[in-house]
Amino acid sequence: MSIRNFKYLFKPRSIAVIGASNRPHRVGRVVMQNLLKGGFEGPLLPVNPKYQAVCGVLAYPDVQALPMNPDLAILCTPPPTIPRLIQELGERGVRAAVILTAGMRPKPSEKESDTEWTIMLETARNFGMRLLGPNTIGLLIPGLHLNASFAHMEALPGSLAFVSQSGALCTAVLDWARSQGIGFSHFLSLGDSADVDMGDVLDYLGSNPDTRAILLYIESITQARKFMSAARAAARNKPVLAIKAGRHPEGATAASSHTGALIGRDEVYDAAFCRAGILRVFEIDELFDAVETLERAGPLRGERLAIVTNGGGPGVLAADAFAEGGGSLARLSEATIHELTTLLPASWSHGNPVDIVGDARAERYAQALTSILKAPDVDAIIVAHAPTAVITSEEAALAVVNAVRASSSKKNVFTSWLGGQTTVQARQLFAEARIPTYDTPEKAVRAFLHLIDYSQRQKTLMETPPSIPHEFRPAVSSARLVIEQALEQGRSLLNESEAKAILTAYGIPTVETHIASTAEKAIRLAEQVGFPVALKILSPDITHKTDVGGVVLDVESSQAVETAFQGMRDRLQHIHPGAEMRGVTVQAMARRPGAYELLIGATVDAAFGPIIVFGQGGIAVELLDDHAMALPPLNMKLANDLIHSTRIVSLLQGFRTRPAVDLEALCLTLIQISHLVQDFPEIVELDINPLLADKNGVLALDARMKIASSRLSGPHHLAIRPYPQELEEWITLQSGEKLFCRPIRPEDEPAHHEFIARLTPEDIRFRFFGLIQELPHSQMARFTQIDYDREMAFIAIRPSEGECPETLGVVRTINDANNQNAEFAIVVRSDMKGQGLGRQLMEKMIRYCRKRGTERLVGQVLTDNTGMLELAQRTGFTKKLTVEGDAMEITLNLTSGGASE
Repeated sequence: MSIRNFKYLFKPRSIAVIGASNRPHRVGRVVMQNLLKGGFEGPLLPVNPKYQAVCGVLAYPDVQALPMNPDLAILCTPPPTIPRLIQELGERGVRAAVILTAGMRPKPSEKESDTEWTIMLETARNFGMRLLGPNTIGLLIPGLHLNASFAHMEALPGSLAFVSQSGALCTAVLDWARSQGIGFSHFLSLGDSADVDMGDVLDYLGSNPDTRAILLYIESITQARKFMSAARAAARNKPVLAIKAGRHPEGATAASSHTGALIGRDEVYDAAFCRAGILRVFEIDELFDAVETLERAGPLRGERLAIVTNGGGPGVLAADAFAEGGGSLARLSEATIHELTTLLPASWSHGNPVDIVGDARAERYAQALTSILKAPDVDAIIVAHAPTAVITSEEAALAVVNAVRASSSKKNVFTSWLGGQTTVQARQLFAEARIPTYDTPEKAVRAFLHLIDYSQRQKTLMETPPSIPHEFRPAVSSARLVIEQALEQGRSLLNESEAKAILTAYGIPTVETHIASTAEKAIRLAEQVGFPVALKILSPDITHKTDVGGVVLDVESSQAVETAFQGMRDRLQHIHPGAEMRGVTVQAMARRPGAYELLIGATVDAAFGPIIVFGQGGIAVELLDDHAMALPPLNMKLANDLIHSTRIVSLLQGFRTRPAVDLEALCLTLIQISHLVQDFPEIVELDINPLLADKNGVLALDARMKIASSRLSGPHHLAIRPYPQELEEWITLQSGEKLFCRPIRPEDEPAHHEFIARLTPEDIRFRFFGLIQELPHSQMARFTQIDYDREMAFIAIRPSEGECPETLGVVRTINDANNQNAEFAIVVRSDMKGQGLGRQLMEKMIRYCRKRGTERLVGQVLTDNTGMLELAQRTGFTKKLTVEGDAMEITLNLTSGGASE
């Protein structure tokens, strides 16, 4: 449902309080008092048959007796009454309700279909009613003087939105924020999120003009795809920051692969937040510090940090904090050091941190800061001050403020004035000058690291990925046959040969592997393969073969094969008497001297679905703990980022005499694994360990795969909808030329620039309602990096061997959050008009929107764009109204199969 009827929840004009009370300390009384105290300007309608009036406001005995249909209802009654009240409110036309009642979530022992929870939800959906809660403290919208909650105090007005899955934390944050003078545009508790959840609220707040940043307290995510889509959309518009609770849950249960043993829920949330562009913080004060940083700091100009301080201690603390956060201090040039030497006492530190000595007066602060602001080898500055009797904190702060104002530099300056009461005026000066200030040097460093992290995440949201080195078409049917046969046999673990067959079907190089159930067959296979060979035990009961001596390398003869086979069997019986040995696998020895042993794996997270894992491989992978993870689908950029999130990447890039590995081939392998898990929801665990990597590419030596039946078909199990390859098709123009029509991809940006450049001025005016010289990268990224779950763009291209394909036309739609209306735009290159391309693109989009259940296509067309108006008429659109005199709106009703009335 997304944000349908949210206007009644977040902008109500009248409110009914069901269960309003005059009894002290009752929730119904507190809610009425908060609504009255907050100054809500619309009608308040308390409902309770026990009272003629509640808090001095005329009361009504029941919902039917209400004199009007309220926009919003607040329910404070026991759980058994809720379903009936939702029915009565729905019949009265109420379209939003806040359910404060707790204790409604079904217990594990209950049959969910019979619970009050299920009846409540089904009833609300029948009426299109949105529910906040149950088990919520409510919501506060200070700009509307709305306190529809039982919180113990008002929220100050402001431009931050705070959304929490914990009611208790809400009240604590409300108290803390008020003491700090922090205000909110929206402050709400989601409660049990029976209907309205984190994704819905992100959709609303992401485009809310009164909200400049969104702060989230998250305990768990249930609808991952909706959350990821909403978060990515919101993060493109404004900062989104999150605290995730439950960072250190109890250890995972035993897993059947290295990948399963490595994965941690908190790491999955890290990967999801990173992909969504959300900045993660870990403490409440850090959350608000980060907001101040992002509000007051300018754009990141680089990561080279200089520290200016009047004491060695604060400088060392800041330097240590920056190093622990992965930063490196700026190396001051000889010219900068020389200039500082002429300005500062001989005892200054002669390096970074720049210690201007404890007796520094205002002039020295200003001179040192001015010099560093001019230094070409510095990107940002932290100024730290410890109280002294030589200068007041306020005088030192004023010197810094004046130096920043006098400088033409755009470098970010962060300040940390140590102390308590003596720093109040100094911090006020910084606030008025919009210079970020923090209690400690460590917090100032943390702020700069936040800016770096946030800038990197924004860049990732807008970055154009390189194209895949070569297109690959996996043999999906071959892989499906292997999986289906195993499931029919009731097996959940594929043997090594089957797992490698699937990898081969997806283009991943593997060592040819044969299965031998007896020593005699192993000898015959070894002789066919050619000595030396590698033998590995084949047992569904053994996760790690080396733990039972189940891997023997460099087997040189038939006798050695027999000895190795018998030795494996004996060791297995001794170590795991109940384990089944089905034989061994026989492989030719892979000779890749100098190759690195890596791990690529996949597993399924309960919240976010498939997760790709990459890291250092080998038998000690859990001990080394050098891995990173990412959500599929992956492209070359995301795969490269995943590799660079590990420590081993420094070796993979080349070390002393060892050449760099083929990182392009490694990225491609990650993309192939991404395609594999998106195609097969049946794959619940995958482990390639070791994957050998060197300058010649990659080679999978061992593979393990766990499968299970799934009711889903790929890619519905992914948190992010991948590129919809099934929508690709060839179209034929009236001239007979065939063009390839497909959804747009992020790597199409260069060709899209060329496409826009070749449009005529008239085409540009018709498409963009004005003349433009060129579109910046940020805008072009929005055109090409689309969320296929919410928008679509089809391009028609003319393929050409060895060159970038030409884009000849594009049609795009952006759906509203309710999938009611999709706004469309279409443009065809001038030299391609008159061949039916525009109509074919438009009809393809109409078919697509009808299939996904969109109700209407809507577009604005200039009145002199006769070509588009004729196309609209031929495809069933009707003119709705005139917009600003020279444009009209056209609409196509998709639910009836014809034009709208």
